[in-house]
Amino acid sequence: MADIEFTILGDTISKANNRRLITVRGSPRFILSRRAVDYLKLFDQQCPVLDPLLTGDLQATLLIYYGTRRPDLDESLILDAMQGKIYENDRQIKIKYVHWGLDRGNPRAIIRIVPIPSVEESFGDGAKRPKLKKPKKTI
Repeated sequence: MADIEFTILGDTISKANNRRLITVRGSPRFILSRRAVDYLKLFDQQCPVLDPLLTGDLQATLLIYYGTRRPDLDESLILDAMQGKIYENDRQIKIKYVHWGLDRGNPRAIIRIVPIPSVEESFGDGAKRPKLKKPKKTI
């Protein structure tokens, strides 16, 4: 399984800070804002589609360059947007490295997804696992 790296042009939107409140049958609901929906469309147009999708545990490294200093660092919308295109589910991401950058003229997200071995594969079948000692109680 190979690593994949690609770039999505445009200002990344925070999922947490871009929700709007609506009422559905008298019940309040939070949905994505118009800005977040527009970003998902932009992402969809630029994101490669793998066939087959990556399986197993994955590591994601994201370099997110914003157009201003204002946005919070938030990769969650990007990870959601890659479901069904790069991998089956964002729960496959077990390690994340997310970096905030500023590029006023060229906001973008550089994304790298790398398969990682499971912990069991890392130790091997016959390897002895280190035993952890309980800390001594001090009074």
